[in-house]
Amino acid sequence: MEKTSAKPGDYVEIHLTKLIYEGILLEGPETEKGTILLKLDSGYNIGFNKKDILKIELLKKAKERHEEFEVKKDSTKPNIALIITGGTIASVLDSKTGGVHPLQKPEDFFRFYPDLFNKVNVSRVEIPFMKASEDMDFKDWQKIAKIAVELLNDSNIQGIIITHGTDYLHYTSAALSFFIKNLNKPVVLTYSQRSIDRASSDANLNLQCAALVAISDIAEVSLVGHASTNDDFCYAIPGTKARKMHSSERAAFKAVNALPFAKVFPDKIERISGWKARNKNKAILDSKFEENVALVKLYPGQSADILDYYVKKGYKGLVLELSGLGHAPTKNSRNPWTAKLKEIQSKGITVCAVSQCIYGKVDPLVYSNGREILATGVIYLEDMLAETALVKLGYVLGHEEWKKNKKIVKEKMLENISHEINNRIQE
Repeated sequence: MEKTSAKPGDYVEIHLTKLIYEGILLEGPETEKGTILLKLDSGYNIGFNKKDILKIELLKKAKERHEEFEVKKDSTKPNIALIITGGTIASVLDSKTGGVHPLQKPEDFFRFYPDLFNKVNVSRVEIPFMKASEDMDFKDWQKIAKIAVELLNDSNIQGIIITHGTDYLHYTSAALSFFIKNLNKPVVLTYSQRSIDRASSDANLNLQCAALVAISDIAEVSLVGHASTNDDFCYAIPGTKARKMHSSERAAFKAVNALPFAKVFPDKIERISGWKARNKNKAILDSKFEENVALVKLYPGQSADILDYYVKKGYKGLVLELSGLGHAPTKNSRNPWTAKLKEIQSKGITVCAVSQCIYGKVDPLVYSNGREILATGVIYLEDMLAETALVKLGYVLGHEEWKKNKKIVKEKMLENISHEINNRIQE
């Protein structure tokens, strides 16, 4: 290979014997000294063996500094608040490594997403932390909820957008649905599956649609993102009924066992199902949470002795993902789940049941298997999503005045607080 002056981050041509590739030159992996990496214009990375490269031609040097971006205010537009928490939507390409890194300041966010200002002013920006969603826990949900309540009670703010990583976004949306009482304005969570440097990024459309929902009449916690693989419209999905259904597709989230609130275009909203309208309430923070709760998925042949671990570790509640209508092994003499469920509940652990099926609901009365489990005291949670059920159980058990009474715990778990239970299941 001919010598080159190109450095990681530069835009180059890589010449092979018969082919030429263009893209951004990346830092090579330490373990593969003979490899050259290139980020193609499509956003994908490709590797070359140095021995196969004839030359690397420099086309454009990497920009060392970004131009300054000034946020332009327009008093004729409604004010919203923005809570930035991290994730791909708040990240940008690192031209040297080919990965992404968090944006360093709000001005960077606005520079990449100027279309956000088409219909709104972002009058308040809060950055409580910058984390990938898999690194969050209930304390982060509480922190977001506290900031959101303060903003909701600011008369100058019409609504809130929260940017967030995708992987565990539906846990946060469920938590906010329970933590914020007397919701008076829209709380909109949005995301991107693909970073803004990629031509196929979903960030701009998601933010434009989120802005429209934030100034709408939808006084709900909702998740707004691509409805299809095209850049045409988004769905506004109830925060307790959203689930990430695809690891990389832009239309990653779907409403499960429910309809979206609305179909959202950058310039209009089309109602699909009912929502609570914005109102004059004063939002109230109620973010008590019991962290010693767990989600347990059952599988064929699984030993019920696994439940002893949670007793030993002092857990207060479990959500069991049971099969189909809500079944666990009861006829296997080697694996007596019924006896174990009775035992752990007698030791003070609240046990709830949801289905491993994505769609539909649990119904323990159809087969004797389910009736046996129901008789132990397990609370069957209708069509509630497993992730939502876990968050709700932590929320309910976080209230000492409820936790002391098993009857109240059951009543609260089966109370439809924020669309988490749908008696008329819809797709």
